[in-house]
Amino acid sequence: QVQLVESGGGLVQAGGSLRLSCAASGSILRINSMGWYRQAPGKQRELVAGITFGGTTNYADSVKGRFTISRDNAKNPVYLQMNSLKPEDTAVYYCNANIVSWGHGRDDYWGQGTQVTVSS
Repeated sequence: QVQLVESGGGLVQAGGSLRLSCAASGSILRINSMGWYRQAPGKQRELVAGITFGGTTNYADSVKGRFTISRDNAKNPVYLQMNSLKPEDTAVYYCNANIVSWGHGRDDYWGQGTQVTVSS
């Protein structure tokens, strides 16, 4: 059974920074792409940032220049460094990963979500 566990959310003032982490566990053969999504109240879940196994990144326009996604292929975590946070960044942030696992093949997995709240 593959699981993703996020950490690092919390309450921060506008202009501040937070770093989210996501670790995968289970019978993992390979972790392909990884990414962070967010969902604010009353809104659809949206992609914030993604990173391929080879390290190619992509970002939502709203976070470019402020957020940085990175991963450690040796240890499997994926990180999201969030700087210059704005109140509109407030949302539940979810980790997503495309993983090949023993006995299950390739599939997408989601973490349980971590709340990020930015006060003005």
